[in-house]
Amino acid sequence: MQFHQKPNTFVSHVELKVSNIAESIAFYKQIVGFQILEQTENNVRFTTDGKSSILSLKQLEKVEPKQQKTTGLYHFAILLPERKDLANFVFHLAKNKIPVGSSDHLVSEAFYFNDPDGNGIEVYADKDPSTWTWRNNHVVMAVDPIDIEGLLAEGENGAWTLLPTNTVMGHIHLHVAELGETKQFYEEGLGFQTVSQFGNQALFISTGKYHHHIGLNTWNGLGAPPELPFNPGLESYTLSYPNKESLEQVVNNVRQIGAKVEKDNDNYVTYDPSQNKIVLSYDAY
Repeated sequence: MQFHQKPNTFVSHVELKVSNIAESIAFYKQIVGFQILEQTENNVRFTTDGKSSILSLKQLEKVEPKQQKTTGLYHFAILLPERKDLANFVFHLAKNKIPVGSSDHLVSEAFYFNDPDGNGIEVYADKDPSTWTWRNNHVVMAVDPIDIEGLLAEGENGAWTLLPTNTVMGHIHLHVAELGETKQFYEEGLGFQTVSQFGNQALFISTGKYHHHIGLNTWNGLGAPPELPFNPGLESYTLSYPNKESLEQVVNNVRQIGAKVEKDNDNYVTYDPSQNKIVLSYDAY
């Protein structure tokens, strides 16, 4: 998990809006394998290590039908420590008859499914970074079929119980309205580097030469409107910077490019050009 710790900047937490928190809690515990860290009537924070939270849910006060073709969440991605963990999880998904998609991305192997509100989830394991191919500072990725027999041979049917302790939030992938201003915001403002781009359709960015901490795409259409406030979907995601100084520099950079950022206790809050909410934080330890 070298790409999800200092000195890198990475996605450390995702908060979702849900229509039925009881149903969602059951799903994320029984199917995904989270444990509850904290819970109130309308909010829950999930953990894998019993100390910190990488995912939380917020019950909507009222729920409106989810709109199509908006900006917002495409999926969030849970990174498992080892390939055998992914194999065990696939056995678990099959046992529970969860419909999934899958891809070998050359840098990782991933499985995709939805929660009860249609929020996209990816669960994946990285391949050894020494096997990743880089060309002109861009990483080579693909959407190839997974060697499912080879994968399952590394696991054990029935071994899955909970997400492993050192599971992390691997990345987030967002729908955005366009890529020009978005690229400037994430690079010049937030300090990321582009590591892969597919025309005006998709952009993958990271720090520390990871294959991507954030994916950005226009697959819902150029000029797509923001998701409505009472739709299930993304509430916010958190970026963790190495220290207070680097965070303060990013805040200044965001303001320099004309974007708004506001103080929120020890953190800051900003919005990308497609109105995806971002909490900017730093690791104090």
